Amino acid sequence: MTQPYMFEKPLGLRDLLPPAQRATAQLEDLFHNELNRWGYDFLRTPALEFAETIGRASAIEDGQLFKFFDAEGHPVVLRPDMTTPIARIAASSLRGQPLPLRLAYTANLYRSQKREGGHPSEFEQTGAELIGDGTPYADVEVISLMISLLEKTGLESIRVAVGHVGFVNAFFYDMVKDKETVRRLRHLLYNKNDVGFREYVASLNLSEAAAGKLNRFVDSRRLDNAATLDYLKTLTSGAAMPVHSYYQNILELLDLLKIDRLDGKIDLDITLVPHLSYYTGFVFQGFGGGLGFPVASGGRYDDLLAQFNRPCPATGFGIRLDRLMSAVKTDDRKAGLRKGPRKLAVIYDHEHAEEALRFANQVRDAGKTVVLQHSGGIDDPDAFAGQFTTIRRFLTQERTETGE
Repeated sequence: MTQPYMFEKPLGLRDLLPPAQRATAQLEDLFHNELNRWGYDFLRTPALEFAETIGRASAIEDGQLFKFFDAEGHPVVLRPDMTTPIARIAASSLRGQPLPLRLAYTANLYRSQKREGGHPSEFEQTGAELIGDGTPYADVEVISLMISLLEKTGLESIRVAVGHVGFVNAFFYDMVKDKETVRRLRHLLYNKNDVGFREYVASLNLSEAAAGKLNRFVDSRRLDNAATLDYLKTLTSGAAMPVHSYYQNILELLDLLKIDRLDGKIDLDITLVPHLSYYTGFVFQGFGGGLGFPVASGGRYDDLLAQFNRPCPATGFGIRLDRLMSAVKTDDRKAGLRKGPRKLAVIYDHEHAEEALRFANQVRDAGKTVVLQHSGGIDDPDAFAGQFTTIRRFLTQERTETGE
């Protein structure tokens, strides 16, 4: 193993320099205020969780977990998601609280990556979980809340792709009658591997009618909403009861989204399948800013809390702050993100230290940003002065103010 260079960082980790950190902090404040307005309470969970609880229940692949042992020899993981730790809290510390619970968070998540993948191993996410409400009204609330948060940032061209993993599971099982085959078909669907999907269908011992239905299902990704609904209706003919039930769920959700005037931002994509296996119902992804990948995602996970001995329905979403920053960085003004604070520099020498300090405190008390700097600590006066719009000097030779 080669010795890392002095300035190298572990794979997938990165520094957040002042401009990016400032913009991220503004997003956090914006999201915090909006989530509070919707009645969501913030919480925080530890970065380390037991591997036998959160690590096992998180549905993140084992190879992506940062795993090691704590001082007592217990296997632990860096939290790979927040939905699972919140489920743990809802089933333990908040067990006595009446349902539904509305909980929110901003946290760093950790997932090990391969060098060729190019994905971050650590990323920050803001999200919300609505626990204990199994109605489609809860699904509409979290979709509406997610859109509201994205709109607050000024993100343009917001679209939300909506699918239903329960419908996919039920339809696939109706065709193949085998859970492992369903799992493999879902995996190919998740990777949008249409060629591999068709090849796998061809390898199955299916009737021509069943194989044709599966292949046409993949093609439905390219249909508009109205055509997708017409297509889904045809799949219910002769199908098992769960297919009919989930189809009615989809119709009801779309009707509720129309009431909330969100239907114009929705793209119905019944082939949408998440990589996390705990989702059971509606799933969705938020896009915008011209990016080809989602900045937010979520869905319904009605079975997860049963793993912590508090069975109840739940739904929620998470927004990737790094991806969102990439989507809005082209125009900070449209994004509602302020540039750094206008700073006043106060440069002083020993003889005028008290006067300069008094002046700086007065300006700070007025809500302005002040850098108080002794002249003896400045290496390059011109370069230092170039950072500021206004400079006030308290010097024996020069007591002037320059700039705006």
